[in-house]
Amino acid sequence: MAQHPPSSQPSSGEDHVEAIEGVHQPQNPDCSGRRRLFAHAKVNSGTIVYLSGQVPSDASGKLIGEGDFEAQVEQVFANLKLAVEAAGGTMADIVKLNYYVVAELDQASVPKLRPIRDRYINVEKPPASTFVVVSRLTRPGWLIEIEAVAAIDD
Repeated sequence: MAQHPPSSQPSSGEDHVEAIEGVHQPQNPDCSGRRRLFAHAKVNSGTIVYLSGQVPSDASGKLIGEGDFEAQVEQVFANLKLAVEAAGGTMADIVKLNYYVVAELDQASVPKLRPIRDRYINVEKPPASTFVVVSRLTRPGWLIEIEAVAAIDD
């Protein structure tokens, strides 16, 4: 088993946050470095629902926001909201988000995602998340895709 160097920051219980009922957000491990920027989640109850990647298309399949990252992010979160609600949950039930953005996207655009995301999620107890840059998505013109995991109370 690999040994990790101790963190330069002392570990404390102050990172421990109770989130959604039935979901435990443990403190960040010392090996994560940027401790306060990460959210982790452990689901203790409820039904786990895996939501497939949502893309910037409307119900008819039309691409929304051609070349406009902010418009695409808005559409993706609107689609994600519809998907979690169709599964019987709410955006507050989401415990994990995986973001996929295309490499062609100007990285200066990435911070524009957060204010849009923050209108949809609980910013006080955010879901765990992963951000990945990919060479391309399935359809030309898509700049972002987001998949999610929700823990929905029974």
